Amino acid sequence: MNRLVYLDNAATTPVRPEVREAIAPYLQDEGFGNPSSAHRLGRTARAAVEQSRRKVADALDARPEQVVFTSGGTEADNLAVLGAAIASRSRGGPFRVAVCSIEHKAVLEAADAVVALGGESIVLPVDPAGRVELAAATDALASGIAVLSAMWVNNEVGILQDVAHLAQLCHAYGTLFHTDAVQAIGKVPCSLAGLPNTCIAVSGHKIGALKGTGALVLPQPDVVAPLIHGGGQQRGTRPGTENVIGIVALGTAVELAVRELDATMRHVGRLRDELEHWLIAAVPHIHVNGTQGDRAPHISSVSFPGIASDSLLMHLDLADVCCSSGSACNTGTVAPSHVLSAMGVPGKLATSAIRFSFAQHNCKADVERVVQLLPEIVGKLLPESK
Repeated sequence: MNRLVYLDNAATTPVRPEVREAIAPYLQDEGFGNPSSAHRLGRTARAAVEQSRRKVADALDARPEQVVFTSGGTEADNLAVLGAAIASRSRGGPFRVAVCSIEHKAVLEAADAVVALGGESIVLPVDPAGRVELAAATDALASGIAVLSAMWVNNEVGILQDVAHLAQLCHAYGTLFHTDAVQAIGKVPCSLAGLPNTCIAVSGHKIGALKGTGALVLPQPDVVAPLIHGGGQQRGTRPGTENVIGIVALGTAVELAVRELDATMRHVGRLRDELEHWLIAAVPHIHVNGTQGDRAPHISSVSFPGIASDSLLMHLDLADVCCSSGSACNTGTVAPSHVLSAMGVPGKLATSAIRFSFAQHNCKADVERVVQLLPEIVGKLLPESK
């Protein structure tokens, strides 16, 4: 039986051993307390939450009071986009948001929720390199918006936005800037220093922590309205009993990700470049998406013209290789990825895209296995598509 090759780290990552060790005490009798309780078990849990809050803040050059823990990146994005719009409306400001066309669905559908509540959403186009068209962003800002959202690193293609420039542009118009940094933390340098009036969304399970925990780092609490109502936890911005185990895992993982950033960037970037180099040499007519612009080092989107991505995924899965598609499969038909379509990638390339995504645990043998398999798989599938 072949060793499992896992190249879907942009979807989720294995829980790190250090994270397992960090959360172990909070699975025991002395660590299960409610952080809101005044007794010693509660104080122990509260101390763990606040220590993790400091770790996340330190990693992003923020203050602990700026960090709001959430159930993950999706909630963080919703709190930023929908929460900012509702807060703006309550102050008599615009009930309008602007979001980049290649955002994660968590951002795009949060913008749709603004529209459903009577507001407006502006979808900003991107150029063929996947970068936000600045003229469109400037027009949106001039029209008056509550928040502009553009993800730091795109989750399908790895495109890097110039978040510093966008943050400064938003600041000039007195507008909140939000960036989904779920694929950026631990993969590229991330810091709130030099990013005025900016909020950042973080997710734990993309960096070796647990699913179901994330954070939104805010410039100040009142820039968003709470989407969940209940107790006064986290200053009321995101009430509810804190997920102590998940928060401890997130703090540990973020701290490690930032500490190991340089080594991770070199390692995953080398593997990605080797994979693309050998695939181009071994498989005719393939196309690597997103190379016109800057990319994060851990994601590669490769199109295999004439072959549906779901067929490629099935054959790779049967050969013990896990990766994912750049397309969404709905009701039996493969629809082009909204990201690739927004970048102007033709439909036949968009529906044949495979995403390979790397992490520290990957090695050269993983690349060699994929390069060994794909020419034969493509040879089998290509005649069927003609």
